[in-house]
Amino acid sequence: MACGEFDLIERFFKKRQNQRSDVIVPIGDDCAVLAPIADQLLAVSTDTLVSGVHFYPDMPPHALGYKSLAVNLSDLAAMGATPRWVSLAITLPNVDENWLEPFSAGFFEAAEYYDIQLIGGDVTKGPLSITLTVQGQIPRNQQITRSGANVGDWICVTGQLGDSALGLQNLAGKISLLEGDKARVIKKHYYPVPRLLAGQALRGVATAAIDLSDGLASDVGHIAKASGCKAVIDVDSLPLSDALLANTSVEQAVALALAGGEDYELCFTVAPSALSALETLLAHTGASFTCIGQMHAGEGVEFARDNKQINLELEGFVHF
Repeated sequence: MACGEFDLIERFFKKRQNQRSDVIVPIGDDCAVLAPIADQLLAVSTDTLVSGVHFYPDMPPHALGYKSLAVNLSDLAAMGATPRWVSLAITLPNVDENWLEPFSAGFFEAAEYYDIQLIGGDVTKGPLSITLTVQGQIPRNQQITRSGANVGDWICVTGQLGDSALGLQNLAGKISLLEGDKARVIKKHYYPVPRLLAGQALRGVATAAIDLSDGLASDVGHIAKASGCKAVIDVDSLPLSDALLANTSVEQAVALALAGGEDYELCFTVAPSALSALETLLAHTGASFTCIGQMHAGEGVEFARDNKQINLELEGFVHF
């Protein structure tokens, strides 16, 4: 039986989650109608995932549905926002119900866990791609941007770096993994954890923040450029997992942590006076943190070991 656009939306997307109280008119009309919290700012981010560019065509659809939302929520986390609503535009080469069912299940698993409601979007025919627009809210004047870092601020990251890239290397057939580590790092790649609670806890404390999507070496450079500072990273302080170190050389592990990408952890800066409060602030968020460097006068990103500059030729993911 043929499944048209509206049948597809009805079956796989319209009634898959409970309605939030701030959604007045949900999917099914010409527009969604929302009731934002008064006196809060609206944070909006749009991202597109393209088959063969951002994910392998054979990626499990449940993981793809989950990850497509989780990586967009990571942008809200970096701003200190609380997620509210998401729109989804999906382009499909054909209607495959055996693919759509787990894709939508993964998407709504993430949506329900992070309390964000699908409010609309579009479905069309063409090469597989997924575009999401997420919207969240932030208390007025508490947004965290990339441009607020100051000379002397400490540079910190949540979690551990490089595991997602290690999982991707294995999926690409470029590296073999110890059997006990394989499932863990592939899960880290397929099911990233957006650090939403950490981002909210850092409001009013972090001077700047960014989520680590393209690789630390590239992403911390965005903070440095926007803030008019130089980021100096101590490579020996990078938080590397036992799995990463067990399956690579130290230099390979450092390269994956700095340029592998898709960690979806937060990189943020704090004034020295605020450093002692971080452990208490982040205690309830489930996110560990590590200080990995400091902002200096100058520009760009510099890498150091034993307080001496070292040369590393690294580049994160670039789209063109």
